[in-house]
Amino acid sequence: PARHRGKNPDIARILRDEGRRMLDAVYTYLSAQPFTWELLIVLDGVTDNTLGVIEEFAAGKDGVRWIDRQENMGKGYTVRQGMLAARGQIRLFTDADNSTDMSHFNKMKPLFDQGADVVIASRDHKDAPDAEQALPQPLIKRLLGNAGNLVVQAVAVPGIWDTQCGFKAFRAAAAQEIFSTARINGWGVDMEALALARYFDYQVGIIGAYWVDEPNTHVETLDYFRSLGEAFKVRWNLLTRVYERPSGTSAETQPSEAQPKI
Repeated sequence: PARHRGKNPDIARILRDEGRRMLDAVYTYLSAQPFTWELLIVLDGVTDNTLGVIEEFAAGKDGVRWIDRQENMGKGYTVRQGMLAARGQIRLFTDADNSTDMSHFNKMKPLFDQGADVVIASRDHKDAPDAEQALPQPLIKRLLGNAGNLVVQAVAVPGIWDTQCGFKAFRAAAAQEIFSTARINGWGVDMEALALARYFDYQVGIIGAYWVDEPNTHVETLDYFRSLGEAFKVRWNLLTRVYERPSGTSAETQPSEAQPKI
């Protein structure tokens, strides 16, 4: 049988708003692996031809599913929906720009074998000595990112220098608990997920990323400030005990079974 078949694959890769080049790269990596897998794409209210690209890509391929939510709800909502819909024993979410390529999962596997519940990639050598950026980010991105991280550490996730690298993997139980509890719909989902991992006493491992900046990424300057606002919201939620262990997935975060999938 094909390696990607099975109700509960070893790994589920959750992608957000994908292009064909990225899909081909991920599929090539997964197809060469000995473990079982699924590829889940979540569309966040896209208005271009992305759905057509996905349908063409998925034709004749098992193990590829997608959720086409026609209303734009933000990165946090999209990641939450994908992580709760995924079936893998390990659930990995990434952004669409492939700045951290799929081969980084090879470095994550040993940390899961050693008992980690959550493993993230970091672009900062203070988190992982082997972290490297192919080219420096533009100055404004570096300044905003560095200043923002100091705020994030102070109010939400102390001790992690890069909370925002879009390459994070979770054991199924951790993913279910964290993303059933999460509330942030915007770019702050990364820091919220890590804050909740700490809150629920999950073991977090970090690998160094070889990160290639994508100049056409959809992050705007205003998004940095929105994320900082969400960091304070996470802190407030922690202080006021908004985050409690869920009894089950809420209707708000549970994707509809009627969503198209292949």
